[in-house]
Amino acid sequence: MIELEHLQTYWWLLISVLGAVLVFLLLVQGGQTLLLSFRRDDDRSMPVELIVNSLGHKWELTFTTLVVFGGAFFASFPLFYSTSFGGAYWLWMLILFSFIIQAVSYEFRSKPGNLLGTRTYDVFLFINGCVGCVLLGVAVAMFFNPSDFTVRMANILDGGSPVISRWAPTHGLEAIFDWFNLLLGFTVLFLARTQGSLYLINNIRDNDVLFQRLRRSVLVNGLIFVVLFLTFMTCLLCRDGYQAVSANGVPDNLHAFEAVPFKYFMNYVEMWWCIPVLLAGVLLVLYGIGRTVLQKKPFTQGIWFTGIGTILVVLTLFWVAGYNDTAYYPSTDPSSSLSIRNSSSSLFTLQVMSCVSVLVPFVAGYIAYVWHSMDRKKTTPADLADGNEKY
Repeated sequence: MIELEHLQTYWWLLISVLGAVLVFLLLVQGGQTLLLSFRRDDDRSMPVELIVNSLGHKWELTFTTLVVFGGAFFASFPLFYSTSFGGAYWLWMLILFSFIIQAVSYEFRSKPGNLLGTRTYDVFLFINGCVGCVLLGVAVAMFFNPSDFTVRMANILDGGSPVISRWAPTHGLEAIFDWFNLLLGFTVLFLARTQGSLYLINNIRDNDVLFQRLRRSVLVNGLIFVVLFLTFMTCLLCRDGYQAVSANGVPDNLHAFEAVPFKYFMNYVEMWWCIPVLLAGVLLVLYGIGRTVLQKKPFTQGIWFTGIGTILVVLTLFWVAGYNDTAYYPSTDPSSSLSIRNSSSSLFTLQVMSCVSVLVPFVAGYIAYVWHSMDRKKTTPADLADGNEKY
């Protein structure tokens, strides 16, 4: 019979995959942050329309993956969901609002007679690109950075106030302005801008001027991303982390944690398979960026190298955050920290959901098929000649 610990490990793996795919799909948000810079062109914003048409049929995949990511967390680790989504209220509300204005923009941007005008909706898409990427990075950084919350399971018996988790009065605003969280947030932003540029290079044809500008964008944003990523990884590997107190290698108290120096570095060492995965991901990202920028003959496949590399790197970050008896949601009160052992659903719930999870490969295959079908015909200026829009 499958034990609870095995299912907890399995579901953290699924969460890791969803999180990694979400970071890759943020290329849509990254592409949207380029819109305002192209507004200054003299050809009546033709590049803007090409970009919007190229991104417009992918934004739903990003939004759907975000919803599935949150839903999977709710079902498998409900204590994290109630603690984070309920406590860090302003952080998640700002993320949600940024995605709402994205959906509204794609729906009404080109409607005849829209009240706000196309320019306003382009600004909304720019805001979603910047705010969405930075704040999602902040939310992930909280997996490594202690937050100001407490969890008291006994409070559920308090009839007057049965609230088991309490946050600082700022309810998540303090996390947004923490330097470590922002470091990862801006790392995600410039990764998304780089991948957005690479995707547009791959998807848009017959526009040499736009191609050259996008290649410069890959160079500039790629360099900034590499510097930010190296800085973040250096800070992370030198950072303390919380580990469950154990006796004979087995945690003897699910809510007892101790600070371990260089915890995340040690996780990479002790879970040795994470190191080759991390290095392979980094090399693929650098290869995709470098070949796109340096090759004289136009190279349009860089997005696939950086995309696979991004997924591999993010997978290892989730693994070192949650595995090896590590508190994946540390608190300034160590006993309130959450791990995959003390925050999961019951054995029965995880068993039932594991049966449903066998459908994940079929869903992934369907998404890949839809992606291929939509990209079979590349976006060209001719697509806009008659006002035709794909999104």
